[in-house]
Amino acid sequence: MSKSYKEIMNDITTFIFDVDGVLTDSSVHITPTGEMLRVMNIRDGYAMKAAVESGYHVCIISGGSNEGVRIRLRNLGITDIHLACPDKVETFKEYIELYNIKPEQVLYMGDDIPDYHVMKLVGLPTCPLDSSPEIKEICSYISHKNGGRGAVRDVIEQVMRVQGKWMQYFNGKHD
Repeated sequence: MSKSYKEIMNDITTFIFDVDGVLTDSSVHITPTGEMLRVMNIRDGYAMKAAVESGYHVCIISGGSNEGVRIRLRNLGITDIHLACPDKVETFKEYIELYNIKPEQVLYMGDDIPDYHVMKLVGLPTCPLDSSPEIKEICSYISHKNGGRGAVRDVIEQVMRVQGKWMQYFNGKHD
């Protein structure tokens, strides 16, 4: 008998997120100079900061590359940011080896085909509501929120609540 996603959440020590379609809604605004601008959700950011400050590993693995995204994530305390990543599986394996993390301790949130193979390796594959059908099919949990609209906050808050750390963080009066 397999564990429910809530039971698996007890073992999560690490969050890994894609950017486009997970931290953003997959839209890009293109300026006249060709720069691609993305919009991120403040509540997702708050939850990622809460996770970092509560001792979780938080990692970004994305095929996209944008220095604004890197700056935003660094400002949240995230130090493991892998942008323009050609092979997400290889990056994932190097990351968990570096920090001695077991795959079953990882929650990965992706939304589309480039995330598929790495999501098959983790303990808790998750995705936003508006993810591709192929990704939804392999997920243990599908958020009720869309990408860039609170899906990241949803999974982080659930894990932290299951482990008794959400209110502990919140009661620490963090802004």
